[in-house]
Parts: sequence; structure tokens; C-alpha cells
Amino acid sequence: MRGVNKATLIGNLGKEPDIQILEGNIPVAKFPLATTEMYKDKSGRLVSQTEWHTIVLWRGLADLAQKYLHKGSLIYVEGRLRTRSWEDKEGIKKFATEIIGDNLIMLDKRLDQHSTGNEASDHLPGSDLTEDQDNEGLPF
Repeated sequence: MRGVNKATLIGNLGKEPDIQILEGNIPVAKFPLATTEMYKDKSGRLVSQTEWHTIVLWRGLADLAQKYLHKGSLIYVEGRLRTRSWEDKEGIKKFATEIIGDNLIMLDKRLDQHSTGNEASDHLPGSDLTEDQDNEGLPF
């Protein structure tokens, strides 16, 4: 039986995407994404809880991130969880869980180039992109 590894998030970038070009001219973008949930506690007060996720985008999606995403950008991202491990300088094993993005939609409002300044489009043309290439074995 096959498993399912799927993550779907809507959130804001915590900082500018970090872009690296790997061997073979392969672009990789990495950035923190904040998702915030609101709920009422037992006393009826509204409570905000923010989670931080590390997003990794490869190839075309990395190019998109470099061109259009910035700190505070609101995005929808679909991907899969990946946990990697390494040893630090002291030999202590470290772990990081990341979302490897396969689909990205920019949700920021922006002025349409053909508008009079009173209209806004939901996202940039071409921002509803998917990355269907397998990135197994490539380091980041």
C-alpha cells in the first residue's frame, strides 16, 4: 500500500527567499512561511497561534520565488514533508523538516497592468505553477 505525504499551506513569507544555484545550474529557493490560526479560548478571548514552516522550491518555482516573492508575500503552497539530518561541528546529529513545494499560487493583490488603478488581480499571470520534477538526491 502506498502512503500519502501532502502538505497544503497558506501563509506569509517571513523573509526574502534565499536563492542558491547548485551544480548543473539548478536554482533552489528556501524561505520561512508563517501560518496563523485563530481560535477562542475557554474564556472567549481570541487567541492567535503562529507556526513557522521552512519551504524549499526547486527549478521553475525557485525562479518564480526569486522574481516575485518577498518578505510578507501571501502564498498558497502544496508540497510534501521531507526531514533531513546532518552532524554539526561538534558531531551532534541535527534534523530539519521542510516542505518541498510542488505547486505555488501567489495570493497577493496587485494592480493589473491594464487597469486604471482601481482594479486588482488575484495573482500574477503564470503564478499558478507546479513543479513535477523529482528532486531526489539533490542536496540543499
